[in-house]
Amino acid sequence: MTYIADDWPVFWEEAVGSNVRDADGNVYVDLTSAFGVALLGHAPPPVLRAMSEQSRLIHGMGDIHPPVKKLELLEALAEISPWEETKTILAGSGSEAVEAALKTARLASGRPGVLAFDGGYHGLTLGPLAATKRQHFRRGFEERLYEGVVFAPFPDPLRDDDPQCRRALETISRMLDEGAPNGDAIGTVIIEPLQARGGCRVPPEGFLDQLGRRVREAGALVVADEIFTGLGRCGVMFVSEELGLEPDIVCVGKALGGGIPISACLGPTTIMDAWPPSDGEAIHTSTFLGHPLACAAAVEVLEELRAGTVLFDAQRLGSRLHRGLVEAVGSHPSVGEVRGMGLLVGIDLVEADGRTPAPLAGVRVARRALAEGLLVLPAGDVGNVVELTPPVTLADEQVSFVVEVLGRIIRELMP
Repeated sequence: MTYIADDWPVFWEEAVGSNVRDADGNVYVDLTSAFGVALLGHAPPPVLRAMSEQSRLIHGMGDIHPPVKKLELLEALAEISPWEETKTILAGSGSEAVEAALKTARLASGRPGVLAFDGGYHGLTLGPLAATKRQHFRRGFEERLYEGVVFAPFPDPLRDDDPQCRRALETISRMLDEGAPNGDAIGTVIIEPLQARGGCRVPPEGFLDQLGRRVREAGALVVADEIFTGLGRCGVMFVSEELGLEPDIVCVGKALGGGIPISACLGPTTIMDAWPPSDGEAIHTSTFLGHPLACAAAVEVLEELRAGTVLFDAQRLGSRLHRGLVEAVGSHPSVGEVRGMGLLVGIDLVEADGRTPAPLAGVRVARRALAEGLLVLPAGDVGNVVELTPPVTLADEQVSFVVEVLGRIIRELMP
């Protein structure tokens, strides 16, 4: 269901690298990567070649007679995983990967309850939606959602007077002890190590390590939702590891397929073996699970991540973009903070007090940016953040252009 207005949207005709051409011939610098998907750029040549070769061999039968490319992908994912022995459930979207993770954690922990976080976004199918607090998405479906979910505060250094996160951690410990509102014991804690659509929120140093310890002490499992942040977006393979979290299950997607829909739920065999052996009728599958075309694309993406300069480029470009934006608007009274990690950068727009989120300010900036040749998306609970998630193909001169245009737009639109 696409939002339509006089100045929104544009209709894409072609996309290559960091540029998008619309149906009217206008060219834009893409700072969205299509919701983070096109990390390697649009139409990356290695991925196109792999898909072209596989397209002559189209076949697939899910988990009954798996294609060879599925096996290659599972091996490639195991090589980059945090565990010595890894098993993976493939899926077609981020929501499906989270569904698989929630099911896995339920089986492995023996407890149905879930602890999630304010500001988190895990998908809009019923399972992930139950763990996503934003009322904009939940309204109209509450009676369908599992009621054994409790929401804890996600640290926000800009607005919290709790730099050590003591209050947040105490609240989490209490929730783990007391269980969910419906009385279910908490067996799963699901968290984005860096909240993406929640406004590019980076937790304070030490928070994720302390969180992991408390979850383990409570006998629950940690699911790291790295659909957006994982596989190079933030300049590292997994943000959870970089920020000190040791997850029990990891979800990846978006960048994994290089533009083709595919996602995955990964875990150590000790946890994934909680699934009962298949007797010929799988209890979790789908028709296009491990589709060979998507697997071929994903294998090539992982090869680029391992052997190429993607991680370095994301760090370098992200640092340059962040530094340029701080210089351009960091001291503006309506900019509370420029933050992020790698090529996941957010500009938090605020009211006069310097802390209160400015509702829909990010939306206004995004619409104006579109008119000036930039594809940008708003983020945050009230649309107060300008979110930048460009491809690693962004050229240095494009970074300068982006900083100049966004800086001018913010100075003109914001008081």
